[in-house]
Amino acid sequence: MSRAGLSCPGCGSSNVVDDDLYCQAQLVCVDCGAVVSEENLACEREYVGGSDVSYSRTTAETKRPCMNLIKGLQRVKAICRILRVNSDIEKLSQTYFSQAYEHGSFIRVSLRKKDALAGCCVLVCCRLHHWPITMGTISCLTDTDPNAVGVIYQEMVSILKIEAPTFNVIDVMEAHSHDYKISSLHVPEELAENHKDLTQRAVELVELAADAWVVTGRRPLPVMMAAIYLSWQSLKPNKHRLKLNLHKFCQLAKVNKHQPALKRITEMKEVLCKLGKEIPWVREAVTPDNIVHQVTDILTHRYALLRRALRTKEDALLAESQASCEETSELVDQNPNASPAEQCELSAERTRRPGGDDPCAVEELHRDTRKSPDPAPNWGKRVLFAPPCVVHAKKRRAEQRELKDVTGDEEISDSEIDSYIRTPREAREFVLTQKMLS
Repeated sequence: MSRAGLSCPGCGSSNVVDDDLYCQAQLVCVDCGAVVSEENLACEREYVGGSDVSYSRTTAETKRPCMNLIKGLQRVKAICRILRVNSDIEKLSQTYFSQAYEHGSFIRVSLRKKDALAGCCVLVCCRLHHWPITMGTISCLTDTDPNAVGVIYQEMVSILKIEAPTFNVIDVMEAHSHDYKISSLHVPEELAENHKDLTQRAVELVELAADAWVVTGRRPLPVMMAAIYLSWQSLKPNKHRLKLNLHKFCQLAKVNKHQPALKRITEMKEVLCKLGKEIPWVREAVTPDNIVHQVTDILTHRYALLRRALRTKEDALLAESQASCEETSELVDQNPNASPAEQCELSAERTRRPGGDDPCAVEELHRDTRKSPDPAPNWGKRVLFAPPCVVHAKKRRAEQRELKDVTGDEEISDSEIDSYIRTPREAREFVLTQKMLS
């Protein structure tokens, strides 16, 4: 049965009829064979060709984020809740994590690195909002090495082009001091201390340690713990506080002890001793055991004491140099007929000689110089304050002397050949070769 008013879009023919061949009636173009589906005439040639665009690209639905991105955003939220930051920091941290996650540097990395990225996003947002959070705290929360956290943080800041402010150990001292439960509500009165006074004294100690290169290249938490411990002892240096070491102090304050803090305490006491010796009204010998009593005077006049200590060190070096020149002049006077080169050699030998004119000491010196070359002098031990990497410089690996008179054409003995043989097969092949050659 023909349908009037319908035309085939493929060939333009109006010869469209009902096709009752199958169970469902369809409209069919007699000339080209196109069929009608749901009252729309479809061209078979267009239908067979189809579309080259996939469904995922043509659909208007928003793609669902991947599971790792969802878990990463949840991890960012969890870190923010642990640190108890405000909602602005939490939202900004999630935004930064979503942007960094889609970058090529973080899309195909391990889950551990993505977890550290979540912590770095929280850290940079805390710094932008002046929230006192250290990189050590983030590395502890994410269970990641601090060096790895620092590398990821620098990479993320560079990729997202974030200008985050930098904080030093002094900026977070106030927040760190509140972790120590040493107020009158927690400990007895003779051991209790006000957090405000404790923080002020600890900041002054850290500033002094920074001037003396003690803070350079060190982790902030041990430095802050050492400063707080010395501040707590020096504010009220009674017998109850002086008898408590760092381990007992951490147990009293309910904090975890950092083992490097013991070394930082020793280094700070060394700095305090160098300045305490310059106090005019102190008559007794200044030692690390009694230097706690002088901390208040040292911090009050620290700039004047620093100048006096540096001047004293310069005078000592100048006196040592003058004494060396006098010894050299005496040596020249004793050998007036020596040439200038011989005089220089005698002067250098006099300087290197550990036992004066003792011939046994000179022989021992020559024996040592034959064994190993004279290392370069460490200038950090001649100044009052120097960076730790200079004072405690690592020993350089000794250069191996090259073997001479080795051309590669030397004969190899049978014992050396036997030592090169490793397997029974090689031994059998070697025996057969010897038989063939003989």
